[in-house]
Amino acid sequence: MTILVVTGTGTEIGKTIVTAAVAAACRDRRVAVLKPAQTGLAPGEPGDAAEVVRLAGSQVTAVELARFPEPLAPETAARRAGLTPVRPYEIAEAAQKLATEHDLVLVEGAGGLLVRYDGQGATLADAARLMSAPVLVVAPAGLGTLNATALTTEALRTRGLTCLGVVVGSMPAEPDLASRCNVDDLPVVAGAPLLGAVPAGAGALAPADFRERARSWLAPELGGNRQVG
Repeated sequence: MTILVVTGTGTEIGKTIVTAAVAAACRDRRVAVLKPAQTGLAPGEPGDAAEVVRLAGSQVTAVELARFPEPLAPETAARRAGLTPVRPYEIAEAAQKLATEHDLVLVEGAGGLLVRYDGQGATLADAARLMSAPVLVVAPAGLGTLNATALTTEALRTRGLTCLGVVVGSMPAEPDLASRCNVDDLPVVAGAPLLGAVPAGAGALAPADFRERARSWLAPELGGNRQVG
């Protein structure tokens, strides 16, 4: 696995922190993170790719293809700003170029799997298909996550894409009943293994602590040492 696409069941559920955790867990390899479209930030502000580098370490290569100022879906944000949208082939070409110089390229999407990137309705799933890359799904811990995860993984399967597994993006320190049950139920509804759970607030850790602990959150498939399932 050289290219891994990281998507989520929605937005603000921990995709960037999970991406950083995978990068940190694989820090003995040459890792790059690719953010195809960053929305909601002005020029010069640190985006998601920069946050991965801050947490995982400066040895990680960060690439951002496009930035749009309003916090909207990439296609909407590009259209409203009068800017050229990002096309799936551009994402694939950038990832494949990084893959020639890195052992692992993490492609972090915006929002969920089927968020539109251009006026033709292209999505992160289209880019994943062009790259023949597996997809890691980041899901929230609590009530409602089973349906959203099932829908996301079903969309992957109908497109002939491989779901590598699911990671809980923000596991509460004191999970409620739904969150505890979902740890067992997520792999069932996803039809793919649960590959880890990143604790809530992990992004606020000092970077050195984050790197030290990252492997304990993730299964071996993601460079970690956590036994899941």
